[in-house]
Amino acid sequence: MRLLVIGLDGLEPSLVEQFSEDLPTLDALRREGRWGPLESTLPYATFPAWSSFLTGVNPGEHGIFDFARLRPNSYQLEFVGGAIRRRPTVARLASDAGLRVACLGFPGSYPPEPLNGVVIGGFDSPVAVTADASFVHPPELAGELDRRFGGWRFADFSETRTWVPGWHRRAATRLLEGVERRAAICSWLMERERFDLFMVHFGASDTAAHHFWAFHDPASPRRPANTQGLDGVLRDVYIALDRAVQRLVAQSGAETVLLASDHGFGGSGDKVLYLNRFLAQEGFLQWEAGAGRPSALGAATGAALALVPGRLQQRLWRLLGAGAGRAEAGRRFRGIDWRGTAAFSEELSYHPSIRLNVRGREPNGRLDPGSVDAVLGEIEDAVRQRLRDPWTGRPAVRRVWRREALYTGPAIGDAPELILDMDFDSDYAYNCLTSAGPGPVWRRLEPSERLGRKGAGMNGTHRRDGFWLARGPGVAARRKRARMVDMAPTILAALGMAAPDWLEGCSQVRREEGAVPAPTGPATVPTWGGYAPAQQAVIEERLRKLGYI
Repeated sequence: MRLLVIGLDGLEPSLVEQFSEDLPTLDALRREGRWGPLESTLPYATFPAWSSFLTGVNPGEHGIFDFARLRPNSYQLEFVGGAIRRRPTVARLASDAGLRVACLGFPGSYPPEPLNGVVIGGFDSPVAVTADASFVHPPELAGELDRRFGGWRFADFSETRTWVPGWHRRAATRLLEGVERRAAICSWLMERERFDLFMVHFGASDTAAHHFWAFHDPASPRRPANTQGLDGVLRDVYIALDRAVQRLVAQSGAETVLLASDHGFGGSGDKVLYLNRFLAQEGFLQWEAGAGRPSALGAATGAALALVPGRLQQRLWRLLGAGAGRAEAGRRFRGIDWRGTAAFSEELSYHPSIRLNVRGREPNGRLDPGSVDAVLGEIEDAVRQRLRDPWTGRPAVRRVWRREALYTGPAIGDAPELILDMDFDSDYAYNCLTSAGPGPVWRRLEPSERLGRKGAGMNGTHRRDGFWLARGPGVAARRKRARMVDMAPTILAALGMAAPDWLEGCSQVRREEGAVPAPTGPATVPTWGGYAPAQQAVIEERLRKLGYI
């Protein structure tokens, strides 16, 4: 049995419906197979969601909640990726069962596993813009990719420089070129040999929705007065992906095809929320004296990002060495007086959450361990009752989750104590931005900010329901809701493999008995010691270029 798996990052189910006349491949696959909304993880963000897709377990089990995590007994961050993953991927299990595997570009997949086949790590790999031998298996493949295709590229353009005239038009061109290049690489690999499991990730649907939703949506509060003829860019990217899917489905010869997105998409509004200012207002956080004043380092960093070419930026960030994680921690936690703070937020729009500052656990913990439960209750009450949209009076948060209610497993301690499931303002998301000091809890974006950029509120943002589709033997044609953790057992079943007992999801296809032995791989993967300082710096450069920080 051969299986083709295509990850379409951020593919939005409602757009698949809306654009259906222009997406003949997806339309035909939907008619012939099972498909529907795919419930993502909380947070519904790239790293945890794709990690649950690959492993079939929740983030508490696989250990990836974000692209960075707090170092133990500190307020410093370290960049992470697939190396900290605590459960094996379906690619690993298939390889261990003797199948020939290709796993290309999935986020959270560095370092490349030495599988029976071809592996290209995701953008958590510690290199800059294109793949080198350090994250390609076998390593000699990197040179050939470079000679034939200009390499396997992660970022053809910076997503933080959207203010530059003509940026959106150039970005649209690069997105379409990137889809074609990735499809061509896959086609070339398929010509070289036959794979039992071929998995590839496309990121263009996510990037396009982040930056072009306001052009696409006539009702968006962030829609520019002059759309410059860019109204159809999002549709064009979906059409390009549809063509890529058609090409790979036809060439792969796979009996079963599985498509999935890690989350969906929708519009972002023009209202900004500063969670740490709210916590300060409620008495849970204290600011340092002088917090909120302009930072010389911050100004220099901003100028470098705005004015220095990308290749030179790469060299500058490498020079930071072990300071890479500290720089990101300084951005997230700037101005906080830890000795006077009981609770704080990392203020991530894609992962709104609250952490506690506990005595004996954090270096300057204020909160007594015995009062943790009571303080959590106080914060929950404050969020539910007083965190309200000042323009409508409506609650800004639909639900507050304690981490124990969402996650199980050995990594649960890495998660924030409280995860906020934000509500929407007339179907548009709130923007959670970095406080960096005292000030108003809420504000509205200025007209010049409305198109946004990564790190400063983009005009399109994630929704929890993504999209999935399966076609092949044992797949009844109907609409069916599924969960992200269902995808790994579905992949194994499509390969005729029995699911290990640690998988949390349920297969959405019937397993063909006897095709492949049950997996015998380990239930866990070895503990990783962390990236070297130089690698941390290069990962930071990549994440800055992509706009995550």
